[in-house]
Amino acid sequence: MIATAEFKPDLAKFEIREEIGHGGMATVYLARDKRLGRDVALKIIHRHLRENTEVAARFASEARAVAKLKHPNIVEVYDVSDDTEPERYLVVELVRGTTLRALLTEHERLPPEIAAIIALEVAGALDHAHQFGVIHRDVKPENVLIATPHALTPDLRASNPDETLVKITDFGIAKLLDAQGVTSTGQVLGSPAHMAPEQIEGGDVNARSDVFGLGVMLYEAMVGRLPFDGKNPAQVLRRVLDGAFTPAEKARPAVGRNFGAVVGKALEHEPSGRFASADEFARALRTELTRLGFVDLRGELRAFLLDAKAYRAAYEPRLVERLVSLASAARAKKDIPASAADLNRALALRPEDASLLAEVTSLGRAERLRRNLRLASAALGASMLLGGIAFGLSRLEPATRARPPEEKPAPSVANTTPAHSAAPVSSAAGLAEPDDKPRPVPRKPSMHPAALPPSHSASAAPEPPALAPVRIAVDGPANATVRMDGSELPDWFGTQQIPVGTHVFEFVPPNTECCEAGDRVTVQIHAPAGPDDLQKVRGRIAFKDATLEFHGSPGSRASCAELGEFDVPSHHSFGMTTAVRRGSCTMIPPEGSGLPVKAFDVTLSPGRVSSVPPGP
Repeated sequence: MIATAEFKPDLAKFEIREEIGHGGMATVYLARDKRLGRDVALKIIHRHLRENTEVAARFASEARAVAKLKHPNIVEVYDVSDDTEPERYLVVELVRGTTLRALLTEHERLPPEIAAIIALEVAGALDHAHQFGVIHRDVKPENVLIATPHALTPDLRASNPDETLVKITDFGIAKLLDAQGVTSTGQVLGSPAHMAPEQIEGGDVNARSDVFGLGVMLYEAMVGRLPFDGKNPAQVLRRVLDGAFTPAEKARPAVGRNFGAVVGKALEHEPSGRFASADEFARALRTELTRLGFVDLRGELRAFLLDAKAYRAAYEPRLVERLVSLASAARAKKDIPASAADLNRALALRPEDASLLAEVTSLGRAERLRRNLRLASAALGASMLLGGIAFGLSRLEPATRARPPEEKPAPSVANTTPAHSAAPVSSAAGLAEPDDKPRPVPRKPSMHPAALPPSHSASAAPEPPALAPVRIAVDGPANATVRMDGSELPDWFGTQQIPVGTHVFEFVPPNTECCEAGDRVTVQIHAPAGPDDLQKVRGRIAFKDATLEFHGSPGSRASCAELGEFDVPSHHSFGMTTAVRRGSCTMIPPEGSGLPVKAFDVTLSPGRVSSVPPGP
């Protein structure tokens, strides 16, 4: 829209043409630099900010710091206003295109690989800035600009193969706004849903804080919603501080386990658990993109931006084919978890594909076989049983080796035995569908496994082990670990398919500082009585108490609303049922002391000591 004459700034060096954006800090105009004859974006700071003397003092120094950043993925700062000018403004590179926010509004969510390519470009920009000591502090889709692709023809594409399509802007805005002193009034700077926990709590903000913000942005681009959301900013802040979110691959299975793990690491609550740098984050994304066959990354992004519908039409079959090939290679190496992860992602992209369903089913049987053999060996420990297992595996593996890696096992071999056939089924087929319980152990030590009675031969193909839907719940920290029969369940959220039988579940806290040791329960999982028969397994991990210390003049009182009233100085313990408990305290000095009444915000965390007033 064209800016009206009433509000249109009058600047001698620039011809203001139209308003192209409006944010919490500035209004952005398309302008013409009269001296250099080029179009620029002119960011004019809002009047209430430029009248703040501290903002005015910081403005030029912050602009100079950002102007040092020369990177193809960073919007370049050309100039800054003089102190003598009536307006405070930045002159920056004009990017013709849209924002990532507008792209997500149009598409809701992006193909995970396209989202990863955009994040990888932003990560390169952030890493460059971090090397100069500049932290962005507000990484979000609104601050990522997506240029309109200019390489529409092969000739133009050949002349400009490295066209940069992704640029990040507004470095240091949150830090500049902090000059207003709004932190002291209890307000939160930046975008709550994209802020790292330490940024919300006023702690040390560094490169890993930007990694967290980039992780939030990537999650939203892949999944179609934020990892931490709520009805109001307070709820959002609470969820960020609690650190609980649905893993990306659970929220949208088409994201896949590997991308989900990368995003999850970026969103770790503790900075030490995240990627150490934006470059490390980028390398993790590039590794998975390369594994999936995405090498010409900017070419992929350009193709999507030019025609998203056509790109999606070719994307799915291409990716499914690649995932199936990778799954086959992993299975040939007996890496069942990796094979299952790729097949599950392929199935999420194409849920009605019967061949994929058969492949996943076959893989599940193979994994249950291996697990049951391990359990049988560990539980019984008899030398004769071990001999039987070795014999069974020796019969299974030649058939496995004989099959080329790309060949899929025929469903008929895995699932059926012809009723008219008098000959026993092959050893591979006989072992493909074991019961959940170990096979009977011969009583006589001298009996060789090959001499088992006919009832134990492969011709009596057992039914596949029964599975039951089970929902696992944890009373305690949302980022707890759950183990079943000694093995970690990496994705215990939601409903799981658990083999019928007796299992031992262990609930492990994320660390020993916050929590007590969790429950260890033995549960009998029964065969479901019907489609709605959902069994539940619940374990408890108790939070440790939080301690609150009061410091001040003797005789003072601390009134802390629902927490209670306390003498000063003193210290008190509080039982915790959540990862964070918030409140406020008013320090009332002794009568006649002449000291002022002061108010303080209070944050209680399990196993930690908090102070009122807060320590330095």
